[in-house]
Amino acid sequence: MKNPLFNNRLPAFFVMLVFMLCSIQAVAQQQAVAPEIKFTTQQYEQVLAAAKLTHKLIFVDAFATWCGPCRQLKKTTFKDPEAAAYFNTHFINYSMDVEKGEGVTLAKGWQIDGLPTLLILDENGKVLATHTGYVDGKGLMEFAQEAKTN
Repeated sequence: MKNPLFNNRLPAFFVMLVFMLCSIQAVAQQQAVAPEIKFTTQQYEQVLAAAKLTHKLIFVDAFATWCGPCRQLKKTTFKDPEAAAYFNTHFINYSMDVEKGEGVTLAKGWQIDGLPTLLILDENGKVLATHTGYVDGKGLMEFAQEAKTN
């Protein structure tokens, strides 16, 4: 004789299993398409070459690993959907640690004296705009649009 308890639980188990798998897939898809500004860590000369080739401005994120506001920019501002879409379309986005590699030399050349420092450069590397300190997504958009009009 069949156990009625087993017969009732089996369909419920499969329904729950399908539901869990669908939920996991939905979460994975959301995470995969989460917008954020895509930064390159190529050498600066390569960034300049790409800017000249594409005729785009360069957005520079100058940071240090110990800098709290720098980490906050990465967690929030650079993940703002509107800012991410705008910067990924209109700029070559370059991120550099001011305490490592060529970042040390570049920071001196650009006279970076506070962190985080955000720069917008033309395709030849000329500084068009500078912002020091934390900024939210809306403020970052205003900074970029102001730099593009100058």
